[in-house]
Amino acid sequence: MLLFSWLLAGAVIGQTITLSEDIALRSDLSYELLGEFKGRVLLFREQANKYEIQGFDQQLRLSWSKVLNLDKKLPKVIGLTYSKNDFTLLYRYREQNNTILKAVKFDPGANMIDSVAIKNFGYLFSTPEFEVEFSEDRSKALVYYVERQTIVHAFAFDVAKFRMIWEKSFAPANFSFWEDYRQMILDNEGSLHIILDKNKFAPRKDGHYYQIISYFGEDDRLLNYNLSLDGKLTYDVRFTYDNLNHRLVAAGLYAERVNDRAAGYFMLKIDPNEPEPHFLNFEPFDDQFVSGLIGKEIEKNKGVAEIIVQELVLRRDGGVLMIAERSKEFERRLGAPNRVTFDGLGRFIVDYYYDDIIIISMHPDGRTHWKAVLPKKQYSQDDGGVFSSFFLFRTPANLRFLFNDEIRYENTVSEYVLTSNGAFDRHSLLNTEKLEIRLRFRDALQVSASEVIIPSERRNRLRLVKMTF
Repeated sequence: MLLFSWLLAGAVIGQTITLSEDIALRSDLSYELLGEFKGRVLLFREQANKYEIQGFDQQLRLSWSKVLNLDKKLPKVIGLTYSKNDFTLLYRYREQNNTILKAVKFDPGANMIDSVAIKNFGYLFSTPEFEVEFSEDRSKALVYYVERQTIVHAFAFDVAKFRMIWEKSFAPANFSFWEDYRQMILDNEGSLHIILDKNKFAPRKDGHYYQIISYFGEDDRLLNYNLSLDGKLTYDVRFTYDNLNHRLVAAGLYAERVNDRAAGYFMLKIDPNEPEPHFLNFEPFDDQFVSGLIGKEIEKNKGVAEIIVQELVLRRDGGVLMIAERSKEFERRLGAPNRVTFDGLGRFIVDYYYDDIIIISMHPDGRTHWKAVLPKKQYSQDDGGVFSSFFLFRTPANLRFLFNDEIRYENTVSEYVLTSNGAFDRHSLLNTEKLEIRLRFRDALQVSASEVIIPSERRNRLRLVKMTF
């Protein structure tokens, strides 16, 4: 265990970095941080033949380790969530040829508190590929699977009250999950909102629209409605649910033609109980903004390519911050157009690029408040991009974007500190030389207003890194 403080030269802020000892990832299939419970940081590990919880003290020293006693017939954890005093695993298993969906709640010491069989599916010819979504406050869980790409079977579970709220199957007309699915949102009340992206590849742009299915399970009430994009196409978009004002909010990028660049951005707000009237506003990218992103003066504004919406931050006044990132990946080709580079094992080599962060703040009426571009440049090869991108650390005063400057073994960790008026500063936080860490910021977990825990994975060894501001 290593504990040290790093004070920024010329800055008035400092942070403490705490590192755990190495953890060998011998047969691990996955791992996930559960958070901090009564002074202990909990780590969930899925291994080849068992599930394990490990507890670490405030200095990230391993205090205890416990193998979870789940049902023995092929248990498969499909999701986990947590509150201040406990954590819950959702998993499926087989019993007498029946597939059963189950929830088990544990205390901070990984002792079982309660368990319930959510659903017995009986005999199934093939085991469904279950997916899980959680509400913003993590008090509700949505478990669903898709049958034949045309039917969605969904189950809402109240984690706090430990009971199933509702179950429902959805089979929209002319529905293909692979082609149409955009997002699935469970609000804090347990209602489901399915967003479908319809006719997004249509040659006529006026055929594109969103189909939204809202199901209020407690009342067994279903609303199905369409929202036109006024002749524009979705380049990329992210939906969220405003649990304070009880409405769906979306912010995204639009294009004028199929497979075109992003020409601008938009904001959408809708009351799912009364979808009409709804709010929709478009703002085009100006020449100066596009020139700044491309890095040179432009003669004609053709928009921006290779940009994805990563997160939305809801403003208290009803506005929204859209956080996007310039990102691309491709299979490297050398020489002739059809000559593909291999790694010697018959696999393609994939290059990953994660560059500038773009933040656009929009007023409640959709008008632009400010725009900011946070420069960064990350490149990696054949690693799934797991060390790239950023982690958004939220505090009452500002937003902090934590990231690796470069994707390599010896690296500098930096941050951008962004204020509510769009002003930002960049700081170097830490040099990883001789620390033997490679930080996976995309898998980090904020545990308080001043602390974040980041997993580090290097040469099949895991370390936990706690950064305290």
